[in-house]
Amino acid sequence: MSDEQKRAEEAQIMERVVSATRQVQVAFTALQSQYPPEGSGKPSKLALQTFDAALQMLEDAQAAFDEVLNALLDGER
Repeated sequence: MSDEQKRAEEAQIMERVVSATRQVQVAFTALQSQYPPEGSGKPSKLALQTFDAALQMLEDAQAAFDEVLNALLDGER
């Protein structure tokens, strides 16, 4: 893999982390709106599942980022 391809992959992985972070933020805001004062305090199953899925996406993105970062720090990239 060329240096240019590596940089493109690194940028893509970083964008994945940013995107997943935004998705967590959106899902959290939607979940939070289901609690008082706006909501009943009983979040919907869909809101909970959406938040859980967003958190999982962020965790996966962070793991990929950590893998690349460790390779960079170890001089393998």
